[in-house]
Amino acid sequence: MTTDDLEIRNIDQSLHNQDLAPLPHARRKWTWFEIFNVWSNDIQSLFGYTLAATLFISYGLSGTAVFAGIILAGFIVMVLVNLTGKPSVRYGIPYPVMARASMGVRGANFPALIRGIVAIFWYGVQTYFASTAVALLLNSLLGTSGGATFLGMTGIDWISYTFVALFQIGLFVRGIDWIARFLNWAGPLVYVVMVILLAIIWIKAGSGLPAEVDRIFQGKGDYAGGPVAAFAAVVGTMVAYFAAVIINYGDFSRFVKSEGHMRLGNFLGLPISLAFFSFLALFITAGTAVLFGETLTNPTDIVGKVDNLLLTVIAALTFFVATVGINLVANFIPPSYDLANLAPKHISARTGGLIAAVIAFFIGGLWVSVISQMGIAGFVDTLGALLAPLYGILVVDYYLIRRQTLDVQALFSADPAGAYYYTKGWNRKALVAFAIAALFSVASVWTPALQALSGFSWIFGALLGGALHYLLMRRSALR
Repeated sequence: MTTDDLEIRNIDQSLHNQDLAPLPHARRKWTWFEIFNVWSNDIQSLFGYTLAATLFISYGLSGTAVFAGIILAGFIVMVLVNLTGKPSVRYGIPYPVMARASMGVRGANFPALIRGIVAIFWYGVQTYFASTAVALLLNSLLGTSGGATFLGMTGIDWISYTFVALFQIGLFVRGIDWIARFLNWAGPLVYVVMVILLAIIWIKAGSGLPAEVDRIFQGKGDYAGGPVAAFAAVVGTMVAYFAAVIINYGDFSRFVKSEGHMRLGNFLGLPISLAFFSFLALFITAGTAVLFGETLTNPTDIVGKVDNLLLTVIAALTFFVATVGINLVANFIPPSYDLANLAPKHISARTGGLIAAVIAFFIGGLWVSVISQMGIAGFVDTLGALLAPLYGILVVDYYLIRRQTLDVQALFSADPAGAYYYTKGWNRKALVAFAIAALFSVASVWTPALQALSGFSWIFGALLGGALHYLLMRRSALR
């Protein structure tokens, strides 16, 4: 049954509002281009550039190996989101509602809350990174630099950070269609600016750029566990970077006209766009080593040192737009749905988004002085490891337990006889599977004895969560 002929009956108001209801096909306007630009903006964010550049210089691998690892991660993520996106394309439901099938109509609040917390963390962090572009612009136009700091940020930094936080709220209240149009021109524009930046750096670096690229591609250094473990860590970290979007991808795919559009957008936006972006990041980072004697991994730092006011203004605005765009789509919309799912009768998606924005403001304000001290790779891997078991449970439940068929009526029903009511609305078997798998996947990131497995933490967490869920639920599988 599709949402075109679906009429939800006997609705429990504690499980339903208009934001969570199945989206009819007539209201689905996204094509492959919107999906492509969702991924392009996610990749192009300032945090994404910093992560990609860091991978080239931190693992002691050759540039070829790192490049291959990043592209492989792109294909892996593409497969993963095709799996989580398909049911929402078919039924038009967001991730929190989809989770009710595996976790229970009440138990789904737990994974929704976990996903919401992670998204709020990412939202705060990306808000900070977007604000660095605004700070660069203000410092360039006003001729200011440095000054007294509070929590590691100057007065200009705090003004920029507050501006970005308010700007994002203003953009969010305009609605999803307006945000999609915003992304559609932001994604291609960022690539134009990055190509211009590379051209300027290449001209300034001259013959020194190819030599520096050759040095990076030689790969010097050591990594605990050897080159195979280092390669796995690169792939695992990049997969973990997308983990927050992977699990709740249905929040976006429900707006797509067809599964074909979704798959094409995922292919162009993930392995293809990621390969192009990594190529630019590699050469630009190598150019900074030639020009400035140090490898800079933040685009705003690079642009600030190029000493070209026009480029500084254009690049600052462009990276600001790209980071804000994906922050809204990947880190604002999900918690707005997730918080709304906690109390649909009282919290709309808009109210949930505003709650998330307030909490995220304090998180982003602590990024420089506190959160960043744990390291980018550790931060990304930990969040990914926590979400991984939820992905495995959701996918295994839909494809192996439910055989790709859901009772949408039961997803909005609190009837004890309902298909997804389980025990008082909670599926305890799924919770046990999550707890065991999450304990292992997070431990693999931080426990020295399991350090060799850290690159596989997301994959192991997802596989273990899915396997345990299947074993515990197989007797309940549909015959």
